[in-house]
Formats: sequence, structure tokens, C-alpha cells
Amino acid sequence: MKLWGGRFSEATDKIVDDFNSSIRFDQRLYYYDIKGSIAHARMLGNCSIIPKEEAELIIAELNAILKDIEDGKIEFEVDAEDIHMNIEKILIDRIGDVGKKLHTGRSRNDQVALDIRMFLKELVNIADKHKRTILPGYTHLQRAQPVTLSHHMLAYFEMFKRDIERLKDCYKRMDSMPLGSGALAGTTYPLDREMVRKELNFNALTLNSLDGVSDRDFVIELASCLSILMMHLSRFSEEIILWASLEFGFITLSDSYSTGSSIMPQKKNPDVAELVRGKTGRVYGSLMALLTVMKGLPLAYNKDMQEDKEAIFDCVDTVKMCLPVFTRMLETCSFNTDTMYKAAQKGFTNATDFADYLVKKGIPFRQAHEITGNLVRYCIERNIAIEDVPLEELRDLSGNAKDLIDEDIYNEISLEKCVEGRNLIGGTAPENSERHIKQAQQYLDSI
Repeated sequence: MKLWGGRFSEATDKIVDDFNSSIRFDQRLYYYDIKGSIAHARMLGNCSIIPKEEAELIIAELNAILKDIEDGKIEFEVDAEDIHMNIEKILIDRIGDVGKKLHTGRSRNDQVALDIRMFLKELVNIADKHKRTILPGYTHLQRAQPVTLSHHMLAYFEMFKRDIERLKDCYKRMDSMPLGSGALAGTTYPLDREMVRKELNFNALTLNSLDGVSDRDFVIELASCLSILMMHLSRFSEEIILWASLEFGFITLSDSYSTGSSIMPQKKNPDVAELVRGKTGRVYGSLMALLTVMKGLPLAYNKDMQEDKEAIFDCVDTVKMCLPVFTRMLETCSFNTDTMYKAAQKGFTNATDFADYLVKKGIPFRQAHEITGNLVRYCIERNIAIEDVPLEELRDLSGNAKDLIDEDIYNEISLEKCVEGRNLIGGTAPENSERHIKQAQQYLDSI
């Protein structure tokens, strides 16, 4: 007989039991379910809703069940549907009718909302390391201007910092305790919800029982935050994949974080980065599944909401799987700094600085832009770089600006000067990166 089966005259068909059961994926919530039940039982005894000695017996046995689960002595039953009913059934089997009093004043609906919140409060985030060397920065995947690798890495740091802030903000909205909401309307028992809130270390109580049992915004919001985080990892992965190719050659991945080909013996594939990029779509899919589940549900609880756990568990598991392996892949790769520097020397990444040089001498920017464009075309035709053009030729190619160009032009358009000159806040200058690195480290130390 089901714990809720008093109203029913027929047993549930096994196919319905299997379909209805969530124990295969929500059993991971056993710790949170038991901790929540202990707090609830202690409150029931403290409020004299059940005798204190019975409350203490329930608490003692719940702790014993927790130890047995962690020692691998308990197998959960599909027939008991979910983790909440499994724990309660084990409790009743062990201490008899006293165990049936645990569920006084609560519903599985608010238990589910409690457990998932407690589980999701334990997410860990990442920021990435940095180095200092010159490489080409890109727009439209075309070489644009020289930047430092430090600056490039810190761009991703800023992305991950926003991810951390989003998750912290998301945490605030999942940090409300729904126990006491009952099935949907609260309960007539004089529960001390505040006592349970404090014991379970929640910041606030849910203020509406209908919303308390039917809200899954916190799950959807977390899935959204994790989707954005995975998007950042995917962008980073794409660059790793490009940089590891022979065409770029900017990095060499460790053999321990690469794979080979079953047919082509020369291949060394960036499969870790590719899998992270691929798994991003999986997290997106979970977000869409959650939004779709919730889009047409009336108040209050509906069984559809059981679908939230597989989706959000998969989101969390995927992110937690990707972050450490991605970080380790990055830590073990080698940055080919000479190749990066040589790439920055090509593609006229210093052309903007040549135009800026003329502007600083009084030439209107649009005219300076045109002069520089003509110079670039001249260099392309001769397969040379701007800095390879002799001074007199530079002057001849600069029209009415010829008298403004001096020997210092070669220093002004050197890669080092190009990056050092961009020393405003947010720029790629090494001194600015050093300041940013210190701020980033302070931020990491504070979280």
C-alpha cells in the first residue's frame, strides 16, 4: 500500500509506477531530504505537535538511515516513487507508527522545493590564468590590432566573473525556505517555520504557499546562468581549437589532454575543447526543457514539475564536469609566444597606430585613414610590412602629410609601443593588465 493510498481501491499499475517514479535520478537528494526532515521533526517536537520523545526517536533514526545510505547498506525502491517517500518508508519500517508522524504539517511538494534549493546552493565557479606576451587581436576573425595574451585571458576572466555574480544573485532567490507551505494552502498545525528556517540556514521564508510549492523560477534562473557560463566556455574552447591548429600554432596542447585518430597517425585532436563546446548545447537544451515544462502550468503544484530535476541535475553535472577538465587543459598547454609575436607582425596590425601618428601631428582622422589605407595596399603589392618601408618612401606615400613623418615613426608603430600606448583603463597595455590582475586576484580572494 502506498503511503498516500488510503483513498484508492486498486493498486497502481506497475507501468504507472515506473513512469511516475523519480527515484532513479532524485536519490542524490537523500542528504538534503534527511536534513530537512530532521529540522522538521525537531520543530514538531518543539511546538508540541508531536511528543518530544517521538521527535527525538525520529531524528535518531533519520541519522541512522543517513549513515546506512552513505555506507551503501540501503537500496532505494522504485515502488516508493521518489527519495522523499523512500526515506519515509524506511523510517516507518524501522520505528513503526511513530515514523508516520514525520509528515505532519508538510507535503512532498514543499519537500521537493526545499531539497532542490539546498542542492543548488553548492555550486563552484572558476576564473582563468593569464600570461603576458604579444599576439594579434582579431575582429571578424581577421588580424586587427596587437594585444597582450594577459589582456586576452583577462577578457575571459571578466566573463567568468560575471558568471559568478549571476550565480550569487541567483542564489539569493533560491535562498527561501518553503517548508510549511503544505500541499498548496499551508497547514492548520502551529508550525514554527522560522525555527526550521534558522536550522537549515535559509535567509528567508517563502511568503505564499501556492508560490512556495509551484515556483521553479530558481531552477530556470540557475539553468540560464549555467547556459551563459557554458557559452563563455564554448567561446574559449573555440579559440583553443583554432589556436591549436597548424594554421595558428599559438598553443600546443598537452598529450594528456588531447586524443589521436584511429586512422591518421599524425593527428592530435583538441577533443576536450570540442566536447566542452558540444556540451554547451546540452545545457541550452535543459534550459529550454525547463521553460517548456513550466510555460502552461496553473497554480499550484503539477506532476510536470518532476521533470525539473533531471534537467537541472544534468545542467549542474555538465558544468561541474567541464570546468575542471577545461581548467586543467588550459594549465597544461604551452603558449607558443614566438609564433604569436610573428603573427602579430603580419596582417598590418599596426596600421591604426600609423594613422594615429598622423592624427597626433594634426592630420584629420579621415585623411589619415585614407593615407594609411593606400600605404597598406602598397605594402600588400610588395609583400612587405609597413615598418619595412624606407622613410623617404613613407613620406612620398603620405601626400601632404609627408613633412610630418620623422624617424620616430618606426618606434611608434612597433608592436611593443602599440600595446604600451593603450594604457587607459580597460586597454591592453601591460601596466594596465598588471592592475587588472591585482584586482582580479583580490576578487578571487574575496569569493
